[in-house]
Amino acid sequence: MSAARGEGREPLRVVQFTTGNVGRRSVLAVLANPALELVGCHAWSPDKVGRDVGELCGVDPVGVTATDDVEALLALAPDCAVYNPKFPDVDTLVRLLEAGIDVVSTSVFITGRSWGDDKARIAAACAAGGATMFGTGMNPGFANLLGIVSAGVCDRVDSITVLESVDSTGYDSPDTDRAVGFGRPIDDPGLPAMTEEGTAVFGDAVELMAGALGLELDDIVCVPEYARTTEHLDMGSWSIDADCVAGVAGSWQGIYEGRPVVELKFCWRKGGTLEPDWRVEHGYIVEVAGRPSVHTKLQIFPPEDFEATSFADYMVLGMIMTSLPAINAIPAVVAAPPGIATYLDLPLPTPSGWVPSGG
Repeated sequence: MSAARGEGREPLRVVQFTTGNVGRRSVLAVLANPALELVGCHAWSPDKVGRDVGELCGVDPVGVTATDDVEALLALAPDCAVYNPKFPDVDTLVRLLEAGIDVVSTSVFITGRSWGDDKARIAAACAAGGATMFGTGMNPGFANLLGIVSAGVCDRVDSITVLESVDSTGYDSPDTDRAVGFGRPIDDPGLPAMTEEGTAVFGDAVELMAGALGLELDDIVCVPEYARTTEHLDMGSWSIDADCVAGVAGSWQGIYEGRPVVELKFCWRKGGTLEPDWRVEHGYIVEVAGRPSVHTKLQIFPPEDFEATSFADYMVLGMIMTSLPAINAIPAVVAAPPGIATYLDLPLPTPSGWVPSGG
């Protein structure tokens, strides 16, 4: 960042990358927040190029046209890019960072551990451009911050466990579901490797939480398990055959002195014909074993004025939860020194700008 940015005098200039499920909510949040100004938008799909971003996001035109020309977006000299693709393009991120544009991302990045050699490319780009890279989301991301905060009342921490436990039947994202093993035959020997690769960013989050405890872990491991559907499962945009995986669970464990000290667990199920019939908690649970021990449960539900007629309508809440941790971090990221930043490097992002006025 430059010394002139992040001082709160003028709205921070933002370019948006993609207008998919999460990207649409990012656009609407940027448009609604007086501290931010949308100046450009990248479109991944050719049919979106040349259209007004407001139209793509279901609102009135906003005077910003979507483009697939990254150079044109760089020329706008924005303060920050909001990066929401399902899967990251490291080359594009490097171009943004080398151009001095800070990035907040929901695209499988927390510490960069899971990116292998590409983490070094990101760090080098940050150094070259004097820019900051920050990754978050709901989980991994905000849920891990909740775990860190929950342990803040303890004078001894034996372990921290964060569990995401949800029925994801209505979550319409077959690309990401298939990547972790959903839909595969239950006896597929490649399932554990697939789940480990598809959830590798959870290992980043374990590293983040261990860092909050001041620990250098001995190892980080993934322990997965699966459940099958006993009947064909139709979810609209895709389906899962009987005897194939409709439940994926796992534990990413940070090992210290021979035992798990940090665990990031997930339990995701689809449909009502699961075997074994896993119970889900419909939210996020933090368990801190220590003095005192702490149990924190985060449940998500619609506001009283929420109108929904389909699963797709309810999905909006999940997309808001994924996008807003990144949007709320923009001022802090723009003010941060260059490099890869995590929640351990930033002041607490605040929900500034979201209290409605006029009733």
